Amino acid sequence: MIGYAMLGTNNLDRARAFYDALFAPVGIKRLMELPRGPAYGTAPGQPLLAIATPWNGEPATAGNGTMIALAMDSKAKVDTLHARALELGGADEGAPGYRGPEARGFYGAYFRDLDGNKLCAFTIAPA
Repeated sequence: MIGYAMLGTNNLDRARAFYDALFAPVGIKRLMELPRGPAYGTAPGQPLLAIATPWNGEPATAGNGTMIALAMDSKAKVDTLHARALELGGADEGAPGYRGPEARGFYGAYFRDLDGNKLCAFTIAPA
């Protein structure tokens, strides 16, 4: 259903370096370079996450209640993405672990990027 999502940045060079380094260990790469920033994904035709300066030229702000969830295919990749985000200067918003009953299988980790945007890496992996 979702084709792409976009997060704003106030420092495109810093954001590009953060996301390039964040995504490399889990197989996500820069697939496009748009006029205002890069778009990341796993393959052409799959959902993308774009990081860009705002079109209107105003400062980018992190939305209150806004979060982008990134589907991973293993708990190890959730753990890796969360740890990597913190190594790169991101903020911890919730360590990797099950949320709700383990039998439901939602395993996630939460962090903020350098612009304060909230992301979640998750997988469905019943215990």
